[in-house]
Amino acid sequence: MKIRGAFTALVTPFTKQGKVDEEAYRAHVEWQIEQGIDGLVPCGTTGEAATMDHEEQGRVIRMCVEQVKKRVPVIAGAGSNSTREAIELTKLAKKAGADATLQITPYYNKPTPDGLVGHFQAIAKAVPLPMVVYNVPGRTGLNVLPKTMARIAKEVPKAIGVKEATGDLKQCTEIVELCGPKFLLLSGDDFTVLPLLSVGGVGVISVVSNILPAKMAQLCAAFFKGDMKKAQALNIDIQAICRAMFVETNPIPVKTALSYMGRCKPGLRLPLAPLTEANVTPLKAALKKQKLIK
Repeated sequence: MKIRGAFTALVTPFTKQGKVDEEAYRAHVEWQIEQGIDGLVPCGTTGEAATMDHEEQGRVIRMCVEQVKKRVPVIAGAGSNSTREAIELTKLAKKAGADATLQITPYYNKPTPDGLVGHFQAIAKAVPLPMVVYNVPGRTGLNVLPKTMARIAKEVPKAIGVKEATGDLKQCTEIVELCGPKFLLLSGDDFTVLPLLSVGGVGVISVVSNILPAKMAQLCAAFFKGDMKKAQALNIDIQAICRAMFVETNPIPVKTALSYMGRCKPGLRLPLAPLTEANVTPLKAALKKQKLIK
């Protein structure tokens, strides 16, 4: 399994009845691969895993793995603020055939560094599957500082990297410094993909690549080939669409955008609500600029 480049944090399409739309989901996975994406991440924040029961989450991961057919790595969302629940979800991900899991730092509980290390150690001991730690303090209320991340890298053998969603380049640089090059740094912030690559990152787990998989993959590929001019041009090109994808809580804008593109229905599960009317025109303008809709 090679983790490098652009990985899409997949949306989960729903039917009008609120069920997982398997046909649309499989089609979205296939389109992503056709467009050159480097990897896929089902059942993360963007995939609305927080509103799924365990059976449903395991089924969605399995659908993704089945459709991928080992063409790209699959890193399945399996985290929780309950260690026992995270272990159960990780077992489901392993059974479904995921290559690795994405493990969000426990939210609400606000564990100490010792608690964080213990949480990830317990998961790794129960289910020997590579894990990527997900640091997203804007959602969890907890920022895993570089010194703590270094402990996780050292004391949790199955922890192979981190999805860093802070957008803080100083923090990201310190993670590379303290954890070393074998501990993979992935961007969790679409706005700062290129800067993060420049300080030692290996790729991105992206929301925007749901609608622009080719461009995000090309940006990463250009950087790794040393074509900085192309990478910089692509980085600037996607900034407007990045802003559009976060005018409201993710995944509201990206799922709405995919519905305008005819790729899935716009259905969301409560407590998420449809895109507000005031943001419809700006979103459509950003999509038209990228020639994604007419």
